[in-house]
Amino acid sequence: MKTKIQDMTSGSPGRLIILFAIPLMLGNICQQLYTMVDTMVVGQIAGVEALAALGAVDFLMWVVTGISTGLTQGFSIQLSQYYGAKDFENLRKSLAHSYRLTAFIAAGVLILSQLFASLVLTGLHTPSNIIGMSLLYLRIIFCGIPATAAYNMFASALRAMGNSKTPLTAMIIASVLNVSLDILFVAGLGWGVAGAAIATVIAQSFSAVYCFLILRRIDIVHLTRADFMPASGMNARLMKLGIPVVFQNIIIGVGGLVVQYVINGYGFLFVAGFTATNKLYGLLEMAAISYGYAIVTYVGQNLGARKIDRIRKGVRSSMLLSLLTSLIISAAMFLFGKNILSLFISGEPQQTQQVLAIAFKYLSIMAAMLWVLYFLYVYRSALQGLGDTLMPMVSGMAEFVMRISAALILPHFIGQDGIFFAEIAAWSGATVILCISYYVRMHKYH
Repeated sequence: MKTKIQDMTSGSPGRLIILFAIPLMLGNICQQLYTMVDTMVVGQIAGVEALAALGAVDFLMWVVTGISTGLTQGFSIQLSQYYGAKDFENLRKSLAHSYRLTAFIAAGVLILSQLFASLVLTGLHTPSNIIGMSLLYLRIIFCGIPATAAYNMFASALRAMGNSKTPLTAMIIASVLNVSLDILFVAGLGWGVAGAAIATVIAQSFSAVYCFLILRRIDIVHLTRADFMPASGMNARLMKLGIPVVFQNIIIGVGGLVVQYVINGYGFLFVAGFTATNKLYGLLEMAAISYGYAIVTYVGQNLGARKIDRIRKGVRSSMLLSLLTSLIISAAMFLFGKNILSLFISGEPQQTQQVLAIAFKYLSIMAAMLWVLYFLYVYRSALQGLGDTLMPMVSGMAEFVMRISAALILPHFIGQDGIFFAEIAAWSGATVILCISYYVRMHKYH
């Protein structure tokens, strides 16, 4: 049975982007659901300290997983351009070289992450009553780095060729598996944060295997030994696209670690409240991520086909879709956010009320400015699809500066609430740079 792929160089731009993005949104929903279930099960069964332990490692996990995510996103740009140009020979060679680079780097990241996990948690002043649980969770999650890298590579290749349904199917089945294992390991066997981590690694491994099996069905990317033979400049081109995205992700993650350092100083209850909202962060940006993947593929394919006017039309359609979507999600968070947050929190009534108040205040601030984040994704993805990963990297540096400036300065003027504006400042600084960069680049094409 052949796997369906999508040529995005003809047809209505808005329709193509939304139809491509919908399966990705559903997949992101599934992914966020099992992330939320991790948190809910741990928070309700193991208590507030265990919830804080998971939250204390969020940004560190972002830094580590951001390496494979960034690389494969960069590789997919090259793949989508070759697919749009119908250059299937170079498409196969790019895919083969991407596999090899991904495997090599995943092995290195696995070793380094295990070596430095304890040192980083100590350096972040992780509260003493949760650092042991945080380290245990990290070590198990980091064992799954090869599976995560493999999934990211296979899913990126499928998306580059217009297939967004296979990653959706993988996420749905993996989510069901993860939730079932969460309940078994944490609630049934009492394994706490370790059980949640093991469930996640198993689910990620399944996703990788499933996407690989589907990818093998696509005739135009049946790889042979010749495709893996060194091709002049191929690795350099792939890394030139991938490294800036990796650097961008690392910069954003390091900025998050600075924020986490400040938060840890406010005690584990504040950490728990911040964690509860961060687990909803994925729901807030899930549509933005999906539009982003759709835009990278759409722009990359149309650039390969030299259809510049279609790129402009597609980005305009994406802006409108992003604005409407962000407003709908924001309204939902204002109406139902507190009820959703309460699902993550259990313990003594006085503690839970304090944690819930912290969490909802942070959620309300992010929801009010969510449209900025969605515009950020549109412009960044459009630039990446055009083969420009440098300016998105520069925008990541702007995020870093704005995020840590707000985190370190604002609390001195408006108290602990100042930390909640670090994300808003980061989004705003990056969006301004990306917006200007996109229009300057498109003017050159004109």
